Amino acid sequence: MASKLTLLKSHESLDTIETDIIVIGAGAAGLFCSALLGQAGLSVTILDKGKKPGRKILISGGGRCNFTNLYTDAQAYLSKNPHFAKSALARFTQWDFIELINRHQIAYHEKKLGQLFCDNSAKDIVTMLLNECHTGKVNIQMRSEVKRVQQAAEGKFIVEVNDHFIKCNFVIVASGGLAMPGLGSTPLGYQIAKAFSIPVIAPRAALVPFTLPKALLEILKPLAGISVPVIISCDSGISFQENLLFTHRGLSGPAILQISSYWQPGEPITIDLLAGQNITQTIEQDRHQHPNQHIKTTLAKFLPKRLVESLMSLAIVPDVGLKQLSVSQQSLLIKKLQQWTFYPEGTEGYRTAEVTLGGVDTQALSSKTMESTQITGLYFIGEVVDVTGWLGGYNFQWAWSSAWACAQALIAKNK
Repeated sequence: MASKLTLLKSHESLDTIETDIIVIGAGAAGLFCSALLGQAGLSVTILDKGKKPGRKILISGGGRCNFTNLYTDAQAYLSKNPHFAKSALARFTQWDFIELINRHQIAYHEKKLGQLFCDNSAKDIVTMLLNECHTGKVNIQMRSEVKRVQQAAEGKFIVEVNDHFIKCNFVIVASGGLAMPGLGSTPLGYQIAKAFSIPVIAPRAALVPFTLPKALLEILKPLAGISVPVIISCDSGISFQENLLFTHRGLSGPAILQISSYWQPGEPITIDLLAGQNITQTIEQDRHQHPNQHIKTTLAKFLPKRLVESLMSLAIVPDVGLKQLSVSQQSLLIKKLQQWTFYPEGTEGYRTAEVTLGGVDTQALSSKTMESTQITGLYFIGEVVDVTGWLGGYNFQWAWSSAWACAQALIAKNK
């Protein structure tokens, strides 16, 4: 891949096609942006090496696509520049996308915490986007592998794809991140940025399960499948109140996925297993009514029995009856349950990560247009950019909002 180059003579031996705009990536951001541009009368070609468009959309939200969040706010996004996402999110909001959903008569519901899901299938979202693209006469070319992007002497771009070249006025990179390699994710977007000397914040897996040290995993492995509400936090000071899921490989569930975006390797994780519940009164009441009862029986009113037994193995819960539980022991027990602290071994990585943290440095992009501040006509939208949202529809909303900002800028430029 090369930048700012006079066209290589090798392209002369291959067919060269011309179009206004090339969009690299047939995911959420790429499809939506292309539809908007096409309906404004611009000639748009989408290139994607996959077999079918919207693959990540189709599997998202358990196949129902959590397409936005009612409470979308810039504070729910991580970026080296936390202010970058504000402009796009404010100009194309969750309500704007919901209006599009309603126009296509897609039935949806709120699951929890503002998370909106399709009633039927994620296919409804893909079908909507493809219909919007069809209305805009967008040319979608699947099984099209982009090998190189160059800028010609006259300012146009040459995109080498499969066995031919496409000349265009504008290139929009919507190739996504590295999460879910099984769906064909590649570092293409980062490679294009670097080829044009655009900085990239080192990417890493986010919204991803934790793996655990072997000794801790052996104790917790029998809990696989158990889910409990917790309050989870890390050294960054951020905390989430969500469910934690024990798995055969470690810890997952919404609480873990959320905190994983903020966690740094080598740092501890702290979990309040009581999720804010006050158990003091219940312990006192049981001690009075059932003095010979074991403390684990009382705790089983708040936590799954198997979890309490594992906590005994971890010396968090003492192996004593209620009448043997001293005041100081009781106080220490509650503190340990509220502050279970451990060090994750790592994460499961891109294989199971929902998104990629990091990406194209926002300092090198316009927050209003998504255009490179260095290379006129080159745009980056969606997950490839260093903007990562919380779990719960926030990342899809970033895709819609950044795509809209980019499309409006190009439409205005081509009037």
